[in-house]
Amino acid sequence: MKNRIILLLIATFLSAALTAQVKPGIEILRESNFKLLEGKKVGLLTNQTGVDRNLKSTLDILFEAPNVNLVALYFPEHGLRGEYDGGAEIGSDRDPQTGLPVHSLYGKTKKPTPEMLKDIDVLIYDIQDIGSRSYTFISTMGLAMEAAAENGVEFMVLDRPNPLGGNKFEGRPYVEPNLVSLVSQFPITYVHGFTVGELSAFLNEEGLLKDKVKAKLTVVKMKGWKRKMNFEATGLPWVISSPHIPHAATAYHYPISGILGELYVYSIGVGYTVPFEVFATSWIDAEKLTNNLNALKLPGIQFRPIHFKPYYSVAKGEFLHGVQTYVTDADKAQLSLIQFYVLQECHKLNPDKNVFELCEKSRLNMFDKVCGTSRIRETFSQTFTVDSILNIWNEDVNNFKKQAKRYFLYK
Repeated sequence: MKNRIILLLIATFLSAALTAQVKPGIEILRESNFKLLEGKKVGLLTNQTGVDRNLKSTLDILFEAPNVNLVALYFPEHGLRGEYDGGAEIGSDRDPQTGLPVHSLYGKTKKPTPEMLKDIDVLIYDIQDIGSRSYTFISTMGLAMEAAAENGVEFMVLDRPNPLGGNKFEGRPYVEPNLVSLVSQFPITYVHGFTVGELSAFLNEEGLLKDKVKAKLTVVKMKGWKRKMNFEATGLPWVISSPHIPHAATAYHYPISGILGELYVYSIGVGYTVPFEVFATSWIDAEKLTNNLNALKLPGIQFRPIHFKPYYSVAKGEFLHGVQTYVTDADKAQLSLIQFYVLQECHKLNPDKNVFELCEKSRLNMFDKVCGTSRIRETFSQTFTVDSILNIWNEDVNNFKKQAKRYFLYK
C-alpha cells in the first residue's frame, strides 16, 4: 500500500512537471498591480483570446481594476469577441457591456487613425497568435504600432506563447511590394517562431514600420515559457482564435493547407469538422493519393484517406475524397511545404486538373499575397514538382532565423 502511494505521488509530480504553469503577460501585469499603467489613459486592442488562465478577459480585468483608466477598445479581424467570419468588414461601435467606444481595425480602417488615438496615452495589445505570417492579427499589431509611434502614444504588448513553439521558421522572409497586405504585411518568414512580444521588438528595431518609425514599446514578458513548448505544454486554456482555429493543434494545420486553400478549389476542411486538416475534391482517388504521399516518407507527417460532404464553403454538399493529415513530429515536419507535395502527387494522378486554371482568376492574386511572391505560383504551375520551388521557398530562412534570435526573450 505504501509503495502504491509513493508511486501515485511520483506520477502526480511528473504529470504536473510536464504541464508547465506559464503565466501570460496579463497575469504579470496584474501581479504588479498595473504599475505600468498608473496615471495613464489606456486603450486596449484585444479579442476573445485575451484571457488569463481562469478565462477572465483582459478587457474585464482592466475595466474592473480601480487604478486603471480604460477609455477605448480596438479589435482585429473577426471582431472583439470573435463573432465574425473571416474577411467580414466590421464597423466601429460601443461595447454594450462596458459602454466604451470600440474601434474596428478590420473594416474601411486597418490602422488606427489619429482620431481613434486622441484620448489615450498607451495602447495595449493582448491577442493570441498562431505563428503564421498570413494570420492577420500580427499585421494589425504592426499597423497599430505604426499609428502609436506617429501619434506619440506608447505601445504595450502583453506577451503570449507561440503555439508552434519558438524554434520553427519556414518560408522566404520577403514580401514583394505589390503584394503587401494584411496576410503578408511584413517581411518575416511564413511560419515564424516569434511570440508577439518578440515580433513587436523585431518590427520596431529592424525599421520595418512605415518610414522606419519607432514606437515607445514595452513588452510584458511571460513567466515560465520555453521555446521548446507547444501550447499544450503551457497549462493555459486555448480560446478559439477565429472560427476555423478551434484548437491549439489547428495552428499546426493552418500552414499545412492554408496557402492552397486560398484558391477555393480543394476543400481543406473549412466547412467541415476538420478545418485545415484535409485536402479533398470530387475527382481525387483517396487511396492512391494516400499511398503516394506516405511513400514520400515526409518527416513528421502521415496521411490517411477521407471521404466527406462539406456543410458549407468549398464544394458544399458534394461528396469529396482526399487525405487527412496527421502531424506526428512537428519539429521535423516542414509544415508549409506539405500542400505543395499534395499538389505534386495530385497532378501525377490527374494531370488534366490544373488547380491554377480551375480557380477563379481573382484567387491567384490572393495566393501570391499569402506566399509574398508570385514566383512560387509561376514556377510550380509549370513543373508541379516541389523540388522546383525549394530554393525559392527556403531562400534566406536560415539567415533570417539568426537575425530573429537577437530578439528572443525566452530560451
